[in-house]
Parts: sequence; C-alpha cells; structure tokens
Amino acid sequence: MKNPISYYFLSFAGVALLSIGIIFIKTVEEPQGILRVLPYICVGLGCGIFGHGMGEIINRHLMKNNPAAAKQMEIEKNDERNLAIANRAKAKAYDMIVFLFGALLLAFALMGIDKITVFILAFAYMFILGYNVYYRVKYYKEM
Repeated sequence: MKNPISYYFLSFAGVALLSIGIIFIKTVEEPQGILRVLPYICVGLGCGIFGHGMGEIINRHLMKNNPAAAKQMEIEKNDERNLAIANRAKAKAYDMIVFLFGALLLAFALMGIDKITVFILAFAYMFILGYNVYYRVKYYKEM
C-alpha cells in the first residue's frame, strides 16, 4: 500500500471494528452461537488494524519531515547484517515454538480437552511442520 489515503482508511476501519465490537459487547444481553465470540474478534481485529494504520501514518509523517532519517532507516532495513540477524532470530523462535506447541498439544490431550480441539491443534502443528519440510526441500534444490 503506497497510497497514504489507504492507511487513513485502515485506521478508520480499525476504529469502526473496535466500536462495533464494544457496542455488541455492551448491548447483547445473552449472546448465542457466533455472537458469543464475534464482538471480541471485532475488538481484536479493530485494535490491530488501527494500530497498523496509525503506525504507518506516523512513520510516513516523521520520515517526510526528516529525509536524512528516512534514508538511514532504509539503509538499515536493507542491510545484509540486519537481515541475517532477523532471519536467525526467526529460526530460533521457530525452533522453540515447535517444542512449545508440541508440549501444549500433549498437555491438552492429557487434560482431556475436547477431542475436536486437540485434533485442530494437531492439524495446525502438522501443517507447520509440513510447511517447514516443503521449504527445506525447495531451498535445498535451489542451493
């Protein structure tokens, strides 16, 4: 999104979603079905979308007023050392989350949580591992 107007639209949409979620939480007496979860999803998405839009608006405003800082930020963003550090940190986080997610899945299974929930978590876990294997093979063939 290069157009700054779209970030204003994102901020407005975030505030609208947040407002709708809060209104639903306050007005619906005894929610049934999806209305038990929908307001909280709206609040979460609204906060996230608003934060992203406002962050970009503020960042663009600051960079417009200080071109030297904008140039330095662009250099740091594309610096090979910083990219290598970011990729290494992502790899470490992935390694940790594989074990953490597996332990959480095992704990849920042993606690007797609903089977469909455990199956959904197991499917997500296997999807993540499959995604890892796919890209590992793909990168292995490239190099």
